[in-house]
This record gives sequence, structure tokens and C-alpha cells, in this order.
Amino acid sequence: MKKVRTRIPPSPTGMFHVGSLRTALFDYLFAKKTGGDFLLRIEDTDRERLVAGATENIVESLYWAHIPPDEGVMLSDKNEIVQSGDVGPYIQSERLDIYKIYSEQLLEQGDAYYCFCTKERLDDLRKMQELNKQPTGYDGQCKTLSKEVVKEKRDAGTSHVVRLNMPDEGVTTWNDMVRGEVSFENKLIDDQVLMKADGFPTYHLAVIVDDHLMNITHIFRGEEWLSSTPKHIVLYHMFGWDIPEYAHLSLLVNEKKQKLSKRHGDVSVFDFTKKGYLPEAMVNFVAFLGWNPGTDQEIFTLEELVAAFDFKNVHKSPAVFNYEKLDWYNKEWMKKLPVEELAVRVKPFFVDSGVDAGRLEDQTFFEGVVRLGRERANTLQDIVSNTQFLFADTLEYETELLKWKKSDLKSAKEKLTQISEFLSTMSDGEWSEEGVEHSVLAWIKNKDYGVGDVLWPTRVALSGQQFSPGPFEIMSVLGKEKSLARIGEGIARITT
Repeated sequence: MKKVRTRIPPSPTGMFHVGSLRTALFDYLFAKKTGGDFLLRIEDTDRERLVAGATENIVESLYWAHIPPDEGVMLSDKNEIVQSGDVGPYIQSERLDIYKIYSEQLLEQGDAYYCFCTKERLDDLRKMQELNKQPTGYDGQCKTLSKEVVKEKRDAGTSHVVRLNMPDEGVTTWNDMVRGEVSFENKLIDDQVLMKADGFPTYHLAVIVDDHLMNITHIFRGEEWLSSTPKHIVLYHMFGWDIPEYAHLSLLVNEKKQKLSKRHGDVSVFDFTKKGYLPEAMVNFVAFLGWNPGTDQEIFTLEELVAAFDFKNVHKSPAVFNYEKLDWYNKEWMKKLPVEELAVRVKPFFVDSGVDAGRLEDQTFFEGVVRLGRERANTLQDIVSNTQFLFADTLEYETELLKWKKSDLKSAKEKLTQISEFLSTMSDGEWSEEGVEHSVLAWIKNKDYGVGDVLWPTRVALSGQQFSPGPFEIMSVLGKEKSLARIGEGIARITT
């Protein structure tokens, strides 16, 4: 029994997509569940679409999600991109000599051929096929060129590619781990380019060679690659290699059943990290995109996901990327984290928002801010937005906001003045959320005041907002001195 080896082979042509994260997660879970290895290989042969920094983003995204590769392209202890393993290099542009060897083997076997067709001819061919409502694809014009003509053209330096000599007859069939038995008629499959004119391999050759030489046993990828699989299986047969297991995962779609793409919103892992989604929540949510545990449990640690993961429960229906559900997961995970840990996670977001880092050094105050902010937050960014008023030196709000319903500003001023006088009599030892709440409510009852007549203007004076946490929560975070100062500012606003 071969040791299980899975891989994620992204192209550095953009930021790491959440769909790629889902594939990587399934690779990781399956490998860990079976005691195998998870590899990261960078497929950078599409030189025209390379994006600077994309490789770093791919690696960092996997480490952020706590699913780092066991082998391949990795982060060193110094946070630098390195390669580690016995079957590298793990970056395709560093493996060109390897692909050349196998391309030449196919040519010698007659399983590939040189094609000298120009781009213009190929464009005209496609237009004609589309006009005649025919399947588009190469017509095989160069397949029958004699050895003499091929040599003559190559000696003359004529630009050329190497194409797969796809069998015209028969059917290519495999048993997909998600879709069951899948078959394609060979005659409907194009003679795919294997080596481009620039000497770089296409995906179709490179992925086969690399997966074989890196001993990959299971290939998980999106269903958009389904039509490529027969070409790959044919190549495995041509080389005489063992064919790995294939699993083609369902599409990720939005709530409108549209394929998840940049056109419809943020889709890179980096987009979600910037908004303040926790890796635990993102991994938990993404795991359920095309899989379920067969139970009612929804909150899983990574270790629990490894234990529960079973490909029998991976389904082929499109998986809906529901942002509300992601928010729910993130909120639940923020509740699960100890406030001390959550404060560490959210601190950079406060600094980025412009809050003086020095204001965050008072651990008791800052943890109080975080505890207050997370109650109504879906993301770390929400915690920052919900609590900015706690850091303000002066609150900006309309004085009219201090009025409670049908009451007036004169009444608000009276209630604020009295509550301020009462609060000033409380000792520091009594100043906690529970202590202030108990004392103030008893005072309101004794005065026979309406609760809203007192607490509304108090809360507005403390927060400067129409909607905010309650006054007792705010006072417990601000402390006695700051709370009284803000109530005093509220009183001073009312000149009637």
C-alpha cells in the first residue's frame, strides 16, 4: 500500500483563491487522516500571467490557515520562502530540463508530434469551426508531416510547439472519488499542446510528470478540470505509469448560483484576512463547502475536522459560499477564543485604524474594549468599528440625540446631572458593570424615574452614538473618571 501523498499546485497568477483554499484543505485533511503527506508545488509556466508576490501570498495563506505543507515550497523559521523535500525542485520553472526529457520520449514513441501552425492559422481555424457550429480544436494538419519536412522546418528555426497525439478511437474511463465512473470519447478530445514555442511545458504535460516524479497518489481539483483528465490519463498510459486517484470537487457559487469570482466580490484568502476573519472560522466554514460530517455538529477544530473527514461525504452539487454563514462561524469562533487571545489577534486592526498603540498597552482597558466590541461583531474589523468611540478624546454628536423619545433636553439635562452626582459617590471598588448596574437601577427605582429617561441620555453621553452597547458596559470599560467626564460633557452641551 503506497503512502498517501496529496498536493496543491497553484499558479502564481493572482492572490490565493478561497476555492484553492478549499482544495488545499481537503488535500490536507485527507493526507492527515491517512497518515500521508501534503505538498505545495508552484506551477509558474504561464509566464505572461505571473503576478509579483503571488507565490508568497499562496504560501502565507496556507500558513495563516494552519495547513502548512509537509514538503515543497514552504516558509522557513526566518519567514522566507524555501523548498524542502527529496523530489524537488517544487517550482516548475526550475524543472524545464525534466519536461524536455519526457517531451522527447513522447515524440520518439510517436505519442506526440511537432506542430508548426501559426497563431493566425489557428485563429482562422477556430473561427471557421465556430461559424460551422463544429467543436473547436486542432485539426491535426501537422500530425502527418514527414520526418524530412519536420527536420527541415526545425533546422530553419520555424516556431513550433509539441502536441499530444491523442488516440482517435476508444473511450477513456476512470472512477472519480466524487463523481463515480466518468467516460470521455477519445475522438472528441483535442490534440493538446504539451510544449510551447518558448520551451515551457503546458499544464497538461508538467502536471503529469511532476505528479509521477513526486509520487502523488491522490489528485483533488475543481470540476472545471474534468475535461482535462482523459488527456492526463492517456499520458499516464503512454508513459506506462500508475494512475493516481482523481476527485473533482464541486464548483463554489454565490447565493445567485454564479461561479465565485472576483467580479462578484472578494474571493481571495487575503481579502478575508484583511476584513478580520479568523483562520479557525474560515477553515471551519470552507470545510463545509462540498462536505458534511453526517452529524449536526457545525463547529470543528482543525483536529476534529481531520478525525471526521471522509470522502464518502463529499458531494458533487455546487457549494454555495454563503457570506452570512461565514459571519456566523466567525462570530462563534470569536466567542470561543479567550478574550486575552482575541485581544492579541485584533490589536493590529486597531493600530491600522489609527488608534495610538500606546492606548492599547493598558491590558485591562484593552481587554475590556475587546470584550465589549465582540458582542455585536462578526469580524475583527467590526470590533474596531464598534469601539472607536472608547478611544475618542471628544465625542461628536447632535445634542438632540440626548432626548429620550417624547422627553425634552431640559429633562435630559436634569437626569444627567443627577446621575452624575450619584455616580460620583460610588467608590472605585463598586465600579464594575454589575456593581454600577445594580446601584443605578436601585437609584432609578427609588427616584421613581423611567429607566429610559435616565439610561438613554447617559448612554448617548458616554458613546455619542444612537446605537451602542449599554451604559453599564461602557462605564465598566471607561472607568469612573472618564465616564463622569463624558457625562459632564453631555450636560454642558445642553444650554436650555
